Amino acid sequence: MSGLNPQQYEAIHYLNGPLLVLAGAGSGKTRVITQKIAYLVQDCGFQPRNIAAITFTNKAAKEMQERIGKLLGKAQAGDLQISTFHSLGVRILREEAKVLGYKPRFSIFDSADCAGIIGEAAKTVDKATLRQLQSIISNWKNALITPERALQIATSEHEKLAAHVFLTYEATLKAYQAVDFDDLIGLPVKLFSEHPEVADKWQNRLRYLLVDEYQDTNACQYQLLKLLTGVRAQFTAVGDDDQAIYGWRGADIENLKRLPAEFPTLKVIKLEQNYRSTERILRAANNVIGNNEKLFDKKLWSDIGVGEQIAVQACRDNEAEAEGVIMKLQSHKFENRTKFKDYAILYRSNHQARLFETHLRNHKIPYLLSGGQSFFDKAEIKDIIAYLRLLTNEDDDPAFIRAATTPKRGIGAATLQVLGQYAGERHVSLFQAAFEEGFAQRVQARQLEPLHEFCQFINRLQSRASREPANQVLPDLLKAIDYEAWLYDQEEQRAAQTRWANVCEFAEWINKKGSEDGKTLIDLTQSIALINMLDKQVADEFDGVQLSTLHASKGLEYPHVFLVGVEEGILPHRESQEADKLQEERRLMYVGITRAKRSLHISYCERRKQAREFITCEPSRFIDEMGRDDVRFLGGKAAEKPDRATGNARLEAMKAMLSGGRPKGEEN
Repeated sequence: MSGLNPQQYEAIHYLNGPLLVLAGAGSGKTRVITQKIAYLVQDCGFQPRNIAAITFTNKAAKEMQERIGKLLGKAQAGDLQISTFHSLGVRILREEAKVLGYKPRFSIFDSADCAGIIGEAAKTVDKATLRQLQSIISNWKNALITPERALQIATSEHEKLAAHVFLTYEATLKAYQAVDFDDLIGLPVKLFSEHPEVADKWQNRLRYLLVDEYQDTNACQYQLLKLLTGVRAQFTAVGDDDQAIYGWRGADIENLKRLPAEFPTLKVIKLEQNYRSTERILRAANNVIGNNEKLFDKKLWSDIGVGEQIAVQACRDNEAEAEGVIMKLQSHKFENRTKFKDYAILYRSNHQARLFETHLRNHKIPYLLSGGQSFFDKAEIKDIIAYLRLLTNEDDDPAFIRAATTPKRGIGAATLQVLGQYAGERHVSLFQAAFEEGFAQRVQARQLEPLHEFCQFINRLQSRASREPANQVLPDLLKAIDYEAWLYDQEEQRAAQTRWANVCEFAEWINKKGSEDGKTLIDLTQSIALINMLDKQVADEFDGVQLSTLHASKGLEYPHVFLVGVEEGILPHRESQEADKLQEERRLMYVGITRAKRSLHISYCERRKQAREFITCEPSRFIDEMGRDDVRFLGGKAAEKPDRATGNARLEAMKAMLSGGRPKGEEN
């Protein structure tokens, strides 16, 4: 417990009821959570299996698990339930599947599978329409709105279509014995609400709950927490109302307001000491966020030192901005003898990354782009996962169709169409329908033979996959379907090599995970939809500039940050001008500023090229809100106004020259 500040110490030791820890950016919240878990186990007699820590990302859960492993030892840490909301939901549903009418091996459909069902129900293949329908349905599910209720409240044409699709979509998922990501929270809420005895069992099992990033919870997650904590209300929620930036995907900042009202004995502890950034960076952040309505008043401070001024650069256009940022980054790296991974370029929207990527490539600077295509989204990985999903649940129709036709094995579209029609009439899965006499009478023997051969192959593998180690079954599967040869038939040599290398890496990862955790292929497949390989684990060791959206940067920190495109219409976004949305945009700016540890460089364009035209731009109002005392303006109208910080810096520099020293507070 050494080195804790008084507020951290109090948050760790408080056990007299529900606790809300308001943890400002860089205030050591992960340390508070991990130390509190160690305190519960070592000093308060809690069994590790009775404690759950809930995070929002696999990466955060992994980091927490590693930290607690060092405090408690691997054996005890392994008994803790440290996971994302969705992983906890899977664990609950696997165990209680029967109560809800599912079998334990239900499938978890990804967004592509779900889009297929929605597209069929809506009779459209238009990607933009599908995305919109998926988003509306997802938001309804997260707000615990049923399909029947959705039909009553839908107003716009898109909502009315979504409500009709929603009914079919839910029925189809249930028929396939499948759930989507939203169900992993929604179904446990339904389960606990309708079956108090099941809720009681889980409340007794998970006797203390710790929730990270509490401000990002949606209505459904909030209900799950309430149902899990029960009347004892033994929980610690850690969050920051100033970093609530996910309203657009259903996160509800009202959940923070509800806590004091619904838990009258709630204790609130603020963590305001920042261990990350210089005083100047924090003053600018406090000034910006001070313009928002405050749920809880707090101000970040640090004793790291004043630090260098924040640079605000006006650029001629977006091409000049990208070139200028890369040149500045290179010279800063040379002068300060830093590494490329010490730098991040942060932006509001993904499309802004393209120009910066081009200039980084031109200067042969290595970089990592966050939010790129996930390893699991690659076609070749989805092909293999389709087989694994089918081994786990033969009623998984989308997996059946993908596996049966990739690689091609003589099962044609006409055969599958007849099979689908027959299965629909009989209300059975495609796999089951393939063996029924009624279906056999509708197709010719030459159509039936390859289908039966495929199903029998899956049956043989299925019995092995639930008993034998993963590293014995998966290589046999890949060999039997001859996937490598099929890739080389389909693609040019170089593309085939890359795709096969991805499959080998996936197989190696599965085999390793199976050996380490003593799990079969079936065990691993059941949780695979929730696993993200986090840039295939190289991000931490790779020496490259990090390119990231502001949303994806939350929770991360970098010695030197370039915050680009800080203009009206981009940040704040042109579609976020209403009061509540504007406040969320301001929180996004606050998140961007507080990622920086030692230096912060902000840039905006005076005009921006869109298509073939140049659009005149205005600097973001958030730049003015930072104040002028800690900011140095370079170019543009703002630079023409005298500001105290620049005057003070010049005075310090002159004094230093006269005394032969260096200006006070200047680094390197």
